[in-house]
Amino acid sequence: MTDYNSSAYFKLMQRYFEAANYISVGQLYLKANPLLKHPLTASDVKVHPIGHWGTIAGQNFIYTHLNRLIKKNNLNMFYIEGPGHGGQVMVSNSYLDGSYSEIYPEISSDEAGMARLFKQFSFPGGVASHAAPETPGSIHEGGELGYSLSHGVGAILDNPDVIAAVVVGDGEAETGPLATSWFSNVFINPVNDGAVLPILNLNGFKISNPTILSRKTDQELSEYFRGMGWEPFFVEGDDPTVMHPQMAQVMDQALARIQEIQTQARKAGADQAQRPVWPVIILRAPKGWTGPKTWDGAPIEGSFRAHQIPIPVDQKHLEHVGALTAWLKSYHPETAFDAQGHLVPELKALTPEGKQRMAMNPITNGGLDPQPLQLPDYRKYQLAIDQPGTRTAQDMIEFGSYLRDLIKLNPHNFRLFGPDETMSNRLQHIFEATDRQWLEPIHEPNDQFEAPAGRVLDAQLSEHQAEGWLEGYTLTGRHGIFTSYEAFLRVVDSMLTQHFKWLRKADEQAWRQKYPALNVIATSTSFQQDHNGYTHQDPGILTHLAEKKSQYIREYLPADANTLLAVADRVLNDQEVINLIVASKQPRLQFYSMAEAEKLVDQGLKVIDWASNDQGQKPDLIFAAAGTEPNLEALAAIDLLHAQFPDLKLRFVNVVDLLKLQIPSQNPRGLTKDQFETIFTPEVPIIFAFHGYEGLLRDIFYDRQRPQMYAHGYRENGDITTPFDMRVVNEMDRFHLARHAAQLVYGSQAQDFVTTMDQKLQAHHDYIRTYGDDLPEVEAWQFHGFQD
Repeated sequence: MTDYNSSAYFKLMQRYFEAANYISVGQLYLKANPLLKHPLTASDVKVHPIGHWGTIAGQNFIYTHLNRLIKKNNLNMFYIEGPGHGGQVMVSNSYLDGSYSEIYPEISSDEAGMARLFKQFSFPGGVASHAAPETPGSIHEGGELGYSLSHGVGAILDNPDVIAAVVVGDGEAETGPLATSWFSNVFINPVNDGAVLPILNLNGFKISNPTILSRKTDQELSEYFRGMGWEPFFVEGDDPTVMHPQMAQVMDQALARIQEIQTQARKAGADQAQRPVWPVIILRAPKGWTGPKTWDGAPIEGSFRAHQIPIPVDQKHLEHVGALTAWLKSYHPETAFDAQGHLVPELKALTPEGKQRMAMNPITNGGLDPQPLQLPDYRKYQLAIDQPGTRTAQDMIEFGSYLRDLIKLNPHNFRLFGPDETMSNRLQHIFEATDRQWLEPIHEPNDQFEAPAGRVLDAQLSEHQAEGWLEGYTLTGRHGIFTSYEAFLRVVDSMLTQHFKWLRKADEQAWRQKYPALNVIATSTSFQQDHNGYTHQDPGILTHLAEKKSQYIREYLPADANTLLAVADRVLNDQEVINLIVASKQPRLQFYSMAEAEKLVDQGLKVIDWASNDQGQKPDLIFAAAGTEPNLEALAAIDLLHAQFPDLKLRFVNVVDLLKLQIPSQNPRGLTKDQFETIFTPEVPIIFAFHGYEGLLRDIFYDRQRPQMYAHGYRENGDITTPFDMRVVNEMDRFHLARHAAQLVYGSQAQDFVTTMDQKLQAHHDYIRTYGDDLPEVEAWQFHGFQD
């Protein structure tokens, strides 16, 4: 029976630690001669060694001890690498445990494979210097710092037997999202969820500055973490042979604490759980640990100079190759690998086996048991539309009823995430089926829907946290929705970019499983931010995502409740995409029957017959709309025009799936030229009422060679004003739209109508400043269309 606390075992761990460091340094510098069987020559060394050394040894030390913990306790554990540029850590350790070669057979566990492993790192056609999708065991790329702990928590939600070992870099710990994510402990239910074991890797320096937390005393750090509800365990030193027993003891204590918390909580049940004090490990070890101590008279180990490539050696500069060789040989590769390059058996025995290897844990490749959602029949929630534009409802309220029943059907693999906006976004029906998950004390009757167990995580006011949780949840095979005020999706647009990049690169790996869609709903939109005004207006998330590879992006702008329900049914079981849905929470006229909504979603857009009078002939003008308020205002403009110009042939097009307008060479889902021109007849002017920034539409229609598309979208104008005035100041209202249309078709002959529209706009201006409300004719408007 293995004695995991014996000095003999710790000596083997030291040898394994050295082997991991050797493989890591080799990846930085070498492309041949991996076992140093002959003196290094120019052809053995990379032309441009690229990568980072500073965080590597500390993480290899942690990884070595996590392997011990898994083997000793038969754990289901995986690794999240928070430090930004330590990619070779996960590569090195997955190579040593054999999993890398199983996934990539050409990188064999021998001398030839090791040479390929070394050459590919940060090399054209190779692998990145951070834990990218190509890296076995990774769900966290680290291309942007701050989200490791949020991702770890998202992964362990509803996975009660899993522990996420989250390594947090001390530079990363200074970011806003990471500092915020320490509050994750408020939302982990020790009965239904797994656990995170944060390991703060304090090596002292960032790129060229000291790190803040590393300069704090142990007492200060203890007070800081205890104040946030964590129990800190410290390990410190620079001699790994001395630190192995210390680290083993601390990890054993941390695991015992986790297991004690879970055992006690699971006796009482999920509904009785209270927030425990989870452990956090704080490791103080030097930056660039075990590497060169000094160079050219300046310190390397324990300084910022260890951040990247500490010894200046490359293929064209071999003056210091002896120092590089000495560094590599300090790890004793001859005792770690046999003559053929295989890891020696006694070190291989230190690694877990099969799926217990952190690089092969199924949770890191699509989840433990991924299941599609059981979707309610969305037609049961439809609104009857007897006459378009006469019934009022709130789209998000209707959608909330659908989500309520979705939660009932999927009690273990669906969650709603957001920053304290679920009620504001009118999803209150959800709380008929679930509570918010919240492990702090609950004060009734002041609190509402707070409980230890629930499917809604919205009780922290942080877009970063909520979106990060959803990413971790979906990357491990589950489903969810992140709802946010539209303007503040810009807070996390770089997170969405990183997720897109992950999806794209993961999709290129045949061994990667498919991920459920990341579903984002934008509400409290720009054209309805009357009470918050200009500060809460920014529909730019549409443009931001549209700039990405269209294979992985969907943008839906449902104009009413039935269309929103049809969109939901379409997207909630999507894979490998980011779905952005822009939806209204305000009372709005409803226009589309469910049958029509289904066609709109299926086709992406369509000509609306009851709002068109061209009867299939070439129209005089085409109105198009994408979005709730644009749809409303375009139809109101059609009413105005038809009343004044009854012979004017108009066609109205509602667009739901915005990116279907892109050309097929840019978006394979885009309409063909014939399909596009069937709807948007050539040489006919188009007025497009649009929810977003007009530049996005212009880009799309430029590729379609349609210069006669006139966009009326968000023009960066706003104030604290009335709902309708938000559209007026951006010229996306019915009066501006109708005025522009008449000028396009009739020119100077429309002057009387133009004057009438100007008078309406002036009357609106005066009325709202007198009464504080919109014109009665605007408030009471219902669609008349082409009825006699």
